[in-house]
Amino acid sequence: MYLQLDYSHERDLDLDELIRRVEAYYPDADFVQLRKSYAYAERAHKGQKRSSGEEYIIHPINVAGTLIKLRMDMDSIVAGLLHDVVEDCGISPQEIEKEFGKEVAQIVVGLTKISKIKFKTKEESQAENFRNMVVAMAKDIRVIIVKLADRMHNMRTLQYVSDEKQKKIAQETLDIFVPLASRLGINSVKGELEDLCLRFLHPDIYYRLAEKVAMKKSERDVYIKDVIDVIEEKLLEYGMKSALKGRSKHFFSIYKKMMARGVDFEQIQDILAFRVLVNNITECYKVLGIVHSSFTPIPGRFKDYIAIPKVNGYQSLHTTVIGPKAERIEIQIRTDDMDEVAETGVAAHWKYKEGLASGHQKLDWVQELLEFNKNDSTNHEMLNVVKNDLDIGGVFVFTPKGDVRELRYGATPLDFAYAIHTDVGHKTVGSKVNGRMVPLRHTLKSGDTVEILTSKSQSPSKDWLNLVKSTRAKSKIKQFLLKIERDSNKELGKEVLEKAFRLFGTSFKNLKKTPEWESVYKEFSVANEDDLYIQIGSGKISPKDVVEEIPSLKKEKLIEPSKIEEINSYTKELTKKVRRKSNKDNAVIVDGMEDLLVRMAKCCNPIPGDPIVGYITRGRGITVHTGICERMSNSVDVGRSIDVQWNTEFSFKHPVNIRVITHDKPGILSQISKTINSIDVNIRSAMAKSLPDRKGSFIFEVEVKDYSELLKTIGAIESLEEVISVTRI
Repeated sequence: MYLQLDYSHERDLDLDELIRRVEAYYPDADFVQLRKSYAYAERAHKGQKRSSGEEYIIHPINVAGTLIKLRMDMDSIVAGLLHDVVEDCGISPQEIEKEFGKEVAQIVVGLTKISKIKFKTKEESQAENFRNMVVAMAKDIRVIIVKLADRMHNMRTLQYVSDEKQKKIAQETLDIFVPLASRLGINSVKGELEDLCLRFLHPDIYYRLAEKVAMKKSERDVYIKDVIDVIEEKLLEYGMKSALKGRSKHFFSIYKKMMARGVDFEQIQDILAFRVLVNNITECYKVLGIVHSSFTPIPGRFKDYIAIPKVNGYQSLHTTVIGPKAERIEIQIRTDDMDEVAETGVAAHWKYKEGLASGHQKLDWVQELLEFNKNDSTNHEMLNVVKNDLDIGGVFVFTPKGDVRELRYGATPLDFAYAIHTDVGHKTVGSKVNGRMVPLRHTLKSGDTVEILTSKSQSPSKDWLNLVKSTRAKSKIKQFLLKIERDSNKELGKEVLEKAFRLFGTSFKNLKKTPEWESVYKEFSVANEDDLYIQIGSGKISPKDVVEEIPSLKKEKLIEPSKIEEINSYTKELTKKVRRKSNKDNAVIVDGMEDLLVRMAKCCNPIPGDPIVGYITRGRGITVHTGICERMSNSVDVGRSIDVQWNTEFSFKHPVNIRVITHDKPGILSQISKTINSIDVNIRSAMAKSLPDRKGSFIFEVEVKDYSELLKTIGAIESLEEVISVTRI
């Protein structure tokens, strides 16, 4: 049975009709509570009018009606009736809780907070409203479902407000509420909202599409009936019983196809969609076979969302075929339960009083948004998360263990790494896709199996911001880089300020105990000493300004030009020292010590990115080995090992040997050499020999700056058709 949800504005909707509709799916509901909330809302909104001139109570009744169509629980329906009484009628949340319970009050208060604050700019308003929604959703996901019902009815009656307000509300709906409806899986609401947004943002396009679709309605209805008859006949031949329906796609869907392909309406062929509902998953695949044997399937247009569901829980088989009269038609095949989830999304889990019966794991993304909201993300970044990352889809990739991750189009292995875990992303040095090395900027495709290679010594760089597509990954990288910068500025600021105080015969420790120190925080608008250090280290506040702000130093007339000059001179020198700090002669820093002889072990030949350990040798300084070097593993003198780390600022090419096994063909040495040189990697030497089984063996000594460049080199060689294997030796 189809869930044909109609969200049209209903002027004559009343209490009796609401009760009748609830009884159809929830006969044991608390109808006393429903009658009470209806009467309460009617009294509270008495005398209020909407922009259309109708009684205001029509709005909350329609909101409740939408929630009933989504088969929500009674608390949600009651909250829908009462959602405006706190904001518009001066009723306190405490009274709502007293009359209707804690959960209803929590939903109503959450809705009130979302729409209460006014902001100067459009972006600020959207971002802050969404931040409030995230917090409210984390407490109770029903808040956003009621809000979507509220927005649906407002969009249905948007023609009664000014053109400027129409466009503002429609754009906000498209930017925020459509992606939310998509992520919640409420596709019926998403489709309706998209069409309404198109109507008010591009009325010329909307009404032109409406006219063209209406012109061919009778012809299309005949065609739909013919296709359904053919499919039903084919299914009956195999003893299959099903429910079928055909329709035109939503206007917004057609509009997106026109924009993407740069064509007019007449050139869009696949505007018809058919749905086949069956009893179980086995029958879904059986119907697919019958459809493909009856019509010609279009290559590359089949998607199996049953085996690999979307992140919002959507399941269905999609295929596009050439139907009668050579028309392209899309056919969706699913069970009744899948159809309910497809239309109502997360609301489908709210069966009677069970709440989210399937558990909260499907709403992990709400917690991710909450975490993102807590970070120092800008309004622009926050909105990018909503617009770009919520409504993801299209690329399904596998972990080596067979788990599925859904990423947005254009995603790279680095996006995948951050989707697994932030720490995995931070430590990524390379990736394998379908068993072959690929660069981190490689574009992933559905069906790819992705393996991430990590190193403890790896950390993000600014270049990574150009490699990732998801806003979340970019945010995580920015947060890491910002923390590193803040820590560096903090250490620098602390040392500079302590030096300045010593010149005046005091210390930070002594000054902090005095009442006058609080005035320093207030003057420079910093919360604590760490913030002060960071501001000084970044150059936003000078130590001279801090010294001059301390009354006791002023009083004693200790501030002399010579001392101020000494402070400034020391600050400049220390800053230069910090900048030079990493540019030492050694590629490796040895446990904080300087002036030590350091050399790389020839047995394992480590390069930046490898986990490393130092070994104190007699008369030859420190020898650096990889963490997995067999010689170090067999060493019994553990006391001679020492902590070492790569100097991230050291710029030097490191030699490393790689063995390449190929099919023995003429010109292969030249081909490999050209491939290595094409990625700006120098070859120091090359040795080649033929093997008995018509294979070639090559050993190249190449110069790379770090482990990631080595992986890039290996990946480039592996991409050659004649290459069998590439290994580091």
